[in-house]
Amino acid sequence: MTSTTNPRWRVRPEGSNWGDFGVNDQLGRLNLLTREKVRQAAAEIHEGLTFALSLPLDYPGGSALNPNRKPPVLRPLLRNGLVNFNCFLGEIDPVRTDVLSDDLAILHLQYSTQWDGLAHAGSMFDVQGDGVPRAVYYNGYAAGSDIIGPESPKDAGIPDQAGELTSTSRASALGIEGMAQTGVQGRGVMVDLHAHLGNQRTLVGYDVLMQILEADNVAVEPGDVVCLHTGFAQLVLNMKKQPDPELLHGACAVLDGRDERLLSWISDSQLAAIAADNYAVEGYPARPGVGCCAALPLHEHCLFKLGVHLGELWHLTPLAQWLRSNARNRFFLTAPPLNLPGAIASPLTPVATV
Repeated sequence: MTSTTNPRWRVRPEGSNWGDFGVNDQLGRLNLLTREKVRQAAAEIHEGLTFALSLPLDYPGGSALNPNRKPPVLRPLLRNGLVNFNCFLGEIDPVRTDVLSDDLAILHLQYSTQWDGLAHAGSMFDVQGDGVPRAVYYNGYAAGSDIIGPESPKDAGIPDQAGELTSTSRASALGIEGMAQTGVQGRGVMVDLHAHLGNQRTLVGYDVLMQILEADNVAVEPGDVVCLHTGFAQLVLNMKKQPDPELLHGACAVLDGRDERLLSWISDSQLAAIAADNYAVEGYPARPGVGCCAALPLHEHCLFKLGVHLGELWHLTPLAQWLRSNARNRFFLTAPPLNLPGAIASPLTPVATV
């Protein structure tokens, strides 16, 4: 598709929706979380029962799932040269009785329960139609000018003149704050893969997914947030921060990102977002592709082409079990990320209300 009005691209990827929500859109399919959709979601509340859908943010533990992502670190602040943790203000001013604690956190934003933002996965694509692939993200926002980072590892954590660490990367467009500011409320739809496939590693393509939707009478409508229960996060939780990488990398269902019919269904269904309780939503590494292709094809399709945010490592098992025992699969979902300007992803504590 060509455009003479978009300042960032003349050609958009085949099967993408770039520009459909506006020239400068940065929300993608979250635009489908309309006021009417929120009212529709609120109608799913019958019991007033809530489920927190986050793992503790220090899970899975260690770096077995991804060597690049580390557990959170908590540290105290300082106050007048004292450690500001169990800090007796009487040592600063004898008339004070306060005992105060302040701390900071060093967080790898995609270590545990998370949203992938639209700046998490881009692609090399010829947006100008001149035969030159360029590194771009959803709606043509460009690496280097819109999504900015250091050029080498040595530049990634340079202290400023006062010795403080300064930010060295920023999504000036497509930052996670855009998602946060929508509130991310809508109707969640549970697809209980685990109930049908158990803990066995299963690559789920279009045919298997459709069979499960039909068996459980699950209907996915425009603007729904699809939640995939595989049992993976429950396995992680049961390992008590001592994850077995061999077991985990061979466990539970994952979507087949190479299945073109599955990708077409994601497009055609008009779902607003996908959240799973597994590590990457899709199988990684993906099945071998023909010629040059993405290592994470479902990420490319969702984040890069459609603006569909992906949730990973949500703890869905208690909710999925309750829904199944009550012959339901829909619920009210509240799931905003941290409002952290410039970040490309975020931890969160989603809440389901039934």
